[in-house]
Amino acid sequence: MLGLKLETDPHWVNIAEQNIEEILTDHAWCEQKAATNAISIVIGFPYHSDLVDELLCLAKEELSHFEMVHQKIKARGLSLGFERKDEYVNELYKFMRKGHKKEIVLIDRLLFSAMIEARSCERFKLLSQHVKDDELREFYHELMVSEANHYTTFIAFARKYGSEVEDVNARWQQWLDYEAEVVKSYGKHETIHG
Repeated sequence: MLGLKLETDPHWVNIAEQNIEEILTDHAWCEQKAATNAISIVIGFPYHSDLVDELLCLAKEELSHFEMVHQKIKARGLSLGFERKDEYVNELYKFMRKGHKKEIVLIDRLLFSAMIEARSCERFKLLSQHVKDDELREFYHELMVSEANHYTTFIAFARKYGSEVEDVNARWQQWLDYEAEVVKSYGKHETIHG
């Protein structure tokens, strides 16, 4: 369903498990950034009221996920660390078209968002299948389903608002190709995208 061209090595789960505090902290900040991303799309494209409605709901859900992860951190006697840079996301950001017509910028912003959700979904699936902690396995299964829904939301809006501007499916394939090259350098650290 996600169409990702390069799967994460399942060994990444072992790396993540070796430092649960780090993976949970990074995950919490990923949720905060996802909420911020949704709000920034609303700010940039307020004239699409259905997009605004949907992304406001998505932002609230992402913030609730931030809270859920923070609760998991506290329940384990750990502390939420400082925000980390997400180099993977920064690499994807470079592929976004900027300085074009607003419609082109919107398409790429939505596909950029879909790509992050797709990779997060894939990583959460790995955690839900392979992490030894039963509670975290169940938690990541629930979040995997949510990320898949977010992915489809972003893709659907890209197609809705981009179909008259360009072939959105062809552009999505370009994103998938680019991401496959980028992700080759990741999956080696105890972060969601690292």
